[in-house]
Amino acid sequence: MITQYYRPKNLTEALTLIAQPKTYPLGGGILLNQFSNEEYAVVDLQTLALNTIEKKGNLLEIGATVTLQDLLDNAETPDALKKAIKHEASLNTRNVATVAGTLVTSDGRSPFAVIMMGLDAKITLRNSNNEEENIQIGDFLPLREEITENKLITQISIPTNVESAYEYVARTPADKAIVSATLTQWASGRTRLVLGGWGKSPSLAMDGKGAEGLEAAAKNATHDTADQWASAEYRQDVAVTLAKRCLK
Repeated sequence: MITQYYRPKNLTEALTLIAQPKTYPLGGGILLNQFSNEEYAVVDLQTLALNTIEKKGNLLEIGATVTLQDLLDNAETPDALKKAIKHEASLNTRNVATVAGTLVTSDGRSPFAVIMMGLDAKITLRNSNNEEENIQIGDFLPLREEITENKLITQISIPTNVESAYEYVARTPADKAIVSATLTQWASGRTRLVLGGWGKSPSLAMDGKGAEGLEAAAKNATHDTADQWASAEYRQDVAVTLAKRCLK
C-alpha cells in the first residue's frame, strides 16, 4: 500500500529519497500499484528526463523510464528487440511499463530480459552519492535486488552494430515462452546465445568466436530445466531448433 508519494525535481533529490527505508522508485508502476499489505513510499521519476532514446556511435542509449511502447516505436530499435517487446506485453501494458521496471521485475520467462541479455546490454546506475556505476546485464539480473538497493537505474545501452534474432515456442502466441532463444552476432565473429522460458533469469548458453558448437551449447544450457511447463528433454530439443532458426 502506497502511503507516501514524492516527486523529486532532480536526480540528486530522487537518490536521497530512495535511500530511505521502504521507499521505492516509481516508473510505470505496474508492480507498485498492485495491492499489498506492506506500507511504503514511492518516488515518481517522470520529471527526471530519463525517458530519452538516443543513438551514439554503435550504441543505442535507452533512458530508464522509456516505456516499452516508445522503444517499440523507435526507428533505431532492432527488429529482434521489437519482436520480443511485442511478445513481452499487450499494448496497454507496453504503454505504461518502463524498460528498467520490466528488467527489475523480470524472470527467466521474460522475452525482454532474454533479448536484452542476448544483446549483452549495459546497465547504468547511480548510488546515493550520485556516483555512476556500469554493469553488464548478465551480472545484473541474478542479483538485481541487491544491486538496485539504494540505487537507481538511469540508462540501458545496447549495441547497434550487430545482427540479432529472437525466436520462441509457447502454448499460444500471446503466452510467455516455454523456450525462447536470442542469438546475437558481432562483426568480429563473436556469437552469443541466450535461452529463456524457466527460472529466475535467462541462461547464457554460448558467448564466443563463431557458431561452432551451437547445438551442444543449447542442449547443455537446458539439461536441468524441468518444471510444470515442460520436461528438460523437450526443452533441449526445442532449444536446438530455435538456436538454429535464429542463426539462419
